[in-house]
Amino acid sequence: MKSKSFSFFLISFLFLSSYSQTANKNRPAYWQQKAAYKMEIDMDVKTYQYTGKQYLIYTNNSPDVLDKVYFHLYNNAFQPNSEMDIRSRTIEDPDRRVKDRIFHLKPHEIGYTNIKLLKQNGISLNYKGQGTILEVILNTPINPNTETVFELEFEAQVPLQIRRSGRNNREGIALSMAQWYPKMAEYDEEGWHTDPYIAREFYGVWGNFDVTINIDKKYTVGGTGYLQNPQEIGHGYEDKSKPVLHPKGNKLKWHFIAPNVHDFTWAADPDYVHDIQKTNNGTTLHFLYKNKSEIKDSWKTLQQYAVKSMEYFNKTVGEYPYEQYSIIQGGDGGMEYGMCTLISGNSSLDGLVGVMIHEMAHSWFQFVLANNELKYSWMDEGFTSFIETLASHKIYKPVDNFIFEREYETYYRLVDLGKEEALSTHADHFHTNAAFTVGSYYKGLIFLSQLGYVIGQDNLMKTLQVYYDEWKFKHPNPNDFKRVAEKVSQIQLDWYLQEWIQTTNTIDYAVVEVHNNQINLKRIGKMPMPIDLKVVYEDNTIEYFYIPLSSMRGKKQTTATLLSDWTWAHPTYTFKTTKTIKSVEIDNSLLMADIDRSNNFYQKN
Repeated sequence: MKSKSFSFFLISFLFLSSYSQTANKNRPAYWQQKAAYKMEIDMDVKTYQYTGKQYLIYTNNSPDVLDKVYFHLYNNAFQPNSEMDIRSRTIEDPDRRVKDRIFHLKPHEIGYTNIKLLKQNGISLNYKGQGTILEVILNTPINPNTETVFELEFEAQVPLQIRRSGRNNREGIALSMAQWYPKMAEYDEEGWHTDPYIAREFYGVWGNFDVTINIDKKYTVGGTGYLQNPQEIGHGYEDKSKPVLHPKGNKLKWHFIAPNVHDFTWAADPDYVHDIQKTNNGTTLHFLYKNKSEIKDSWKTLQQYAVKSMEYFNKTVGEYPYEQYSIIQGGDGGMEYGMCTLISGNSSLDGLVGVMIHEMAHSWFQFVLANNELKYSWMDEGFTSFIETLASHKIYKPVDNFIFEREYETYYRLVDLGKEEALSTHADHFHTNAAFTVGSYYKGLIFLSQLGYVIGQDNLMKTLQVYYDEWKFKHPNPNDFKRVAEKVSQIQLDWYLQEWIQTTNTIDYAVVEVHNNQINLKRIGKMPMPIDLKVVYEDNTIEYFYIPLSSMRGKKQTTATLLSDWTWAHPTYTFKTTKTIKSVEIDNSLLMADIDRSNNFYQKN
């Protein structure tokens, strides 16, 4: 892609994101803020310190007058006695990657971002920092539907890699640069979101990024955005028909532009191998990984599955909206970012493919459908885990048994331990890491798989596609998804969202008695559900029955024999068949997350 001027970049921004500011038919008064960043940094790879300048055009699309703004300074979390450090050392089950490592960082190993200059429309501002949050008092309030310009100069130090971002990770990657710049906090209909960084999730303003990175010429850089000067850079990005031009001195200037994203991440290392693949629709996939013989074969094999994954998600959810995606060795495990992911690279092929599919799936769920991860972590992690499991089954390793068996069993174990917490809990405020992880990833996955049981599999998959189409490049919340599912299925789902997300009520149904062709069922758990029944008769014929839940005010499409609704207030339900019964089973699909399946089955002696 040819280099663009910043002015053209802004014009492009207005065109590309204009639809992001329009109201959604499910939320007619919807609005969202907009930010256009132009940044240049100079990195010292010996000290891991860098200086930066930021020119930020911020548009207030809200109906409110803003007299202050807030920035995130994520690097500041990596200091002894920071909130992240304290939380990690006091939580019941500390993250093994963090524990007390922050507390023991030496001055040259900590992270920090120090603001040296901050202006609004050319006039200096007063500001104060508290940990990872910078509060800025404005000289001129920002009126609704107007924009203002902020200018920042800052100096920063990359922390020793502990969680997601940092330097010199355990696999030897020099720089994993996530959340590395002063980042505008999001303001939405709920107000400012100024959560301190505790190592969990993020929420950002939609906008455009124009980023220039000056770094040692031996380093290869990859990440968010389209490289504007490949002919000057080389490192596998250049047009082979043009000469590679290196400027004088020991640094190269890497210039990236990223349209309509809500974050910008990059990584750099002097020993990266850089491979490129293309998908059927022309998306370019970049792969950057260490030049080590023991991992090269796995990284080469990974590439075919990355192509297949991208194509699967395009078909199943909706078209990936950007021209490229980068899979980069770095960070600590796997984390999704704009147009890229940082993943650990020394694992087995199974581990490498698994984390790649998951992180790529995040490009749909959370990156394009940018829900507030801090409040609704189950929406991005759970939805991603669901579509990841389907993709892995389809393109990598088919599963013979119940495809979601591991996720359901893990959820059941958490319930048995008495450690479950409601999914409406703020990501940073779960009492245990286990409750956050199992809840967000596994119970969040079950929200979708079980929804397929409630509204039907076809309606579930159609809901995902309509949800993506209606809410891409916006900030959807749980009710937005629920409303899409209701319109697709013509089934009311408020009860489902309430029970599964906002409570820890569990599902437990039982076949309590079968006598004289009469079946007696009982709801033991607090959460009501519609019921699918499989009945085998003495003559070995099979009949399926369907009992809608009255709260649904509708029913899923099924070929099963339809029975009358089961109301929530009635704990029991009885009906008779016309033939002698041999066996009865509640939900033979296993999709209903019944915590005690031992009472779901009756067999005549």
